[in-house]
Amino acid sequence: MPQNKLKATFMRGGTSKAVVFNRQDLPADPSQWGPIFLSVMGSPDPNGRQLDGMGGGLSSLSKVCVVGASTRTDADIDYTFAQISVKSAAVDYSANCGNMSSAMGPFAVSEGLVKAPANGEAVVRIHNTNTGKIIVSRFPMTDGEVETEGDMSIDGVGGLGAPVRLEFINPGGTRTGRLLPTERPCDQFEIPGLGSIEASLVDAANPCVFVAAASVGKDGSEMPEALERDPIFLERMEAIRCAASVAMGLAPDVAEAAKIPSVPKVAMIVPPRQMMTLSGRRLEPSDMSLGIRMISIGQPHRAVPITGATCLAIAVRIKGTLANRMARGGDGPITIAHPSGTTVVDAAVEQSDDPAKVRAIHGAVYRTARRLFEGNVFYRPVTSTAQARRSA
Repeated sequence: MPQNKLKATFMRGGTSKAVVFNRQDLPADPSQWGPIFLSVMGSPDPNGRQLDGMGGGLSSLSKVCVVGASTRTDADIDYTFAQISVKSAAVDYSANCGNMSSAMGPFAVSEGLVKAPANGEAVVRIHNTNTGKIIVSRFPMTDGEVETEGDMSIDGVGGLGAPVRLEFINPGGTRTGRLLPTERPCDQFEIPGLGSIEASLVDAANPCVFVAAASVGKDGSEMPEALERDPIFLERMEAIRCAASVAMGLAPDVAEAAKIPSVPKVAMIVPPRQMMTLSGRRLEPSDMSLGIRMISIGQPHRAVPITGATCLAIAVRIKGTLANRMARGGDGPITIAHPSGTTVVDAAVEQSDDPAKVRAIHGAVYRTARRLFEGNVFYRPVTSTAQARRSA
C-alpha cells in the first residue's frame, strides 16, 4: 500500500521542534488529524525513539502545530498545538507549547497568511485554540523575509538568532477559568510515601503545580538523566500532578487525571543556589531568581517550557505562593534557572487581598525561531483511531 503525503514545514521554536501544517492542507475534519500526526511522528514507539517518524524521542521533539486563518476578529491566525506521546497512541490538544508559539508568527508570514512590512517589526496576533488566549508575537523583517540572524542566544540552543518577543495577554485561567483554581496560593496534598505536601496550583499560560524540591527529597539542582533514573521520584511527582489535577477541576478523579499526562504541568522549584547546566556551566545563586525542574509527559525536561516559565513568573508575583516565598526579591525581570541554563521572563499581576481576585495582566518572554525544512511529509495509511483529547 503506498504512503500518503502532506505539505509540511519543520521548525524550531525556542528549545522545541515541531512539524507545522497549514490548516488548509489537512483534512477539514480535525477528528481525522490524530492518526496522521501519530504516523508522521513515528508514534507509538515502545523503544521511545520514534525512528520511523519525525519525532526525536523526547516530549520537546514530539510536537505538531497547525496554523490557519483566524476564527476571531481580535487575532490574525488560529494556532492549534498537539503534543504527541512517544510511547503511546495519544495526541493531546489540552495545552499550548510556548516555545513553538515563537515559530507561529514567522510561519504565518512566510506562508502568506499574514502581511508584514518588508523591513522593520512584524506583529502577529495569535489565537491559541488550546487555551483560547491571545499571544502577540513581534519579530524583525528584512527585505520581505523573516529575519533569522541576530545577536540573541537562548540557553539550550546553540548559536545566535533574531529575537521573537511573545506577549501572553491576560494569561490567567487558560483551562480552569481562574488564575488560582482553588482560590488559595498554597494547598496541601497527601501523597503516598511522602505524606503531606505543600503545593501552589496556578493556571497561567498553562496550568501548573509547583512543589518545593526539598519536600520531594531533592535539592533542585539534579540533572534530567539523574531524575530519569529515579522511578520512585517520577511516580511521586505523577501522584502530585494527578492530585492537583483533581483539585483544579481538570479531572474528576486521579484515574482520569492519569489519562491526561500533559495537564497540569508539574515541577519542583528551589530558591537560588549553585547548580550546573547540561553544558557544564556553573550557575551561581546571583544568576537566578529561583530554579526549576519540570516534568513533561512523565519525562524530566531539559529546559523549561515557555508556558511553564510564564506561569512560574506569574506565581512569583502572587503573594503567598511557594514561588513568591522562594524567589530572590525585586520587581524586575525574573530569571529562572533550569538544566540548560536560564530563561528571563517578565510578568505583571494585579494584586488583591483576596487571592480569588488576583489577576494576571501579562507574561512576556524572548525566544528565537527558525524554519528548518519544507516539503512533503510521508505517513502510513492509518486504520486505528488515535486517542485524542481536545480542550473545551
